[in-house]
Amino acid sequence: MTPEKSSAPDGAVPARGRTPRWWQLLGRDRAAAAGAVVLTLVALVAVFGRLFIGDHARRQDLDASLRPPSLDHGLFGVLGTDVLGRSMLARLVEAAATTLSVAVPAVLCSLLIGSVVGLWAGYHGGRRESVAMRIADVILSFPSLLVAVVVLYVFSPSALNIVLILAVARIPVYLRTARAEAAELRSRLFVDAARTFGTPSHMIVHRHVLPIALPTLLTVATLDFCFVMLTESSLSFLGIGIQPPDVSWGLMVAQGRQYLQTAWWITVLPGLAIVLTTVSATVLAAWARIATDPAQRWRLTLRTKRRNAPAAVPPEMIS
Repeated sequence: MTPEKSSAPDGAVPARGRTPRWWQLLGRDRAAAAGAVVLTLVALVAVFGRLFIGDHARRQDLDASLRPPSLDHGLFGVLGTDVLGRSMLARLVEAAATTLSVAVPAVLCSLLIGSVVGLWAGYHGGRRESVAMRIADVILSFPSLLVAVVVLYVFSPSALNIVLILAVARIPVYLRTARAEAAELRSRLFVDAARTFGTPSHMIVHRHVLPIALPTLLTVATLDFCFVMLTESSLSFLGIGIQPPDVSWGLMVAQGRQYLQTAWWITVLPGLAIVLTTVSATVLAAWARIATDPAQRWRLTLRTKRRNAPAAVPPEMIS
């Protein structure tokens, strides 16, 4: 038996030269690939959808009120209409742009601020680390949803206020994660070597610590995207989030709940959009966590039926 055939577990793809690309690994996981496709479609609809729907999301036609989904009324009537005769398809597209315009900036802001502060505090340690962690503890001591309700009740509900509140509330998640990664990496041999050669601290963090911590932070951000989107939907459902004439998926669910027995599509369709997006992001985050971990990436090279087999071991552990 040749060495190539004995160097990988049964069901694994033998390593020949170079490591599989990320899209090759993604293609071997059907659930993660489906999640990536769904998220890509949602992103494309949110970015370019408004160019095709025109004013159909706000155009009222009382003669077409509560029209059920049908192919008899053109493209914009395929998903039915709401109580004011507005196209559900157009409103779902409009709501996707609004929902993502809140969730994505909130996650990016909290990711950037929390990661920078956490890496800085974790690498230097001492008093800086203690101060950063106490600030995170103070923020975490207040329930984020309750704080958002109070702040939005005092100030005017708007997309900008929701982004600011959710971004501040989620900073400790990234701060703690980045701090833990930096604190563990600062004693590694390659970091000591860089420090010995006189490399400045900010360059060590940027070149050596950040690339290793970034996959974990991006995985956390993907999961946090689900939380932020669900929080925005909850606030809009309670009436203190996105306000008409703007529309979000959560607001659509709130507006259609009184017609649930007579016009189910008004509530079910935006609810289904929320569920599909969050589940897809969760599945993709689980895949990304394995794909970005060199110690676990080999699992993605196994066939689907063998991926969870208890007998599978990393190729490097087989002599």
